[in-house]
Amino acid sequence: MMTSELNQVVDATVLRAESLGRSVPGKLLVDGATFEVRKGETLAIVGPSGSGKSSLLRLMNRLDEPTSGTVYLDGVDYRQIAPRELRRRVGMVLQRPFLFAGSVADNLQFGPRQRGEELSPAAVEELLSGVGLASFAARDVSNLSGGEAQRVSFARALANSPEALLLDEPTSALDDAAKRDVETLIQKIGRERDIACILVTH
Repeated sequence: MMTSELNQVVDATVLRAESLGRSVPGKLLVDGATFEVRKGETLAIVGPSGSGKSSLLRLMNRLDEPTSGTVYLDGVDYRQIAPRELRRRVGMVLQRPFLFAGSVADNLQFGPRQRGEELSPAAVEELLSGVGLASFAARDVSNLSGGEAQRVSFARALANSPEALLLDEPTSALDDAAKRDVETLIQKIGRERDIACILVTH
């Protein structure tokens, strides 16, 4: 597996993996990964299918448990952080966006409502404008293109005010033009919001 930095801003480390590994009977999935990601930085994890990229990403917010090593979030061992709080602070955007039935705004409200909060209409509009979907709040998600749905998925993750975003091949199902747009958007979001981003690609 090869890692490469797309963009670097020298600032505080948000996520640090130390000797992170996971194995299951008969198979080593992740072997001693060590790296860090700072505020505003986008780290690309590049490798062929089956090389452990997605497995590594799932370890970063404890969707799977490591069998060796650990991850630090703002210097704190993430095993000391409640899973729900960890996943709010370390958001994840999947390869194929899963959106709930209803409007775009309904999807953005999901995370805050789980915490007993409500985004104002202005906050919803600001999030959507940030991902290039101004005036999409009332649109039904069934009427979105693949690229638009992926942008809504980003905005929904951002509604939780994360410190880091994990992105699992978010452009693999998009055409070339939409892929370029989304990759540019990822770096823009990271820089403007000081979010540490980890992007898995091939």
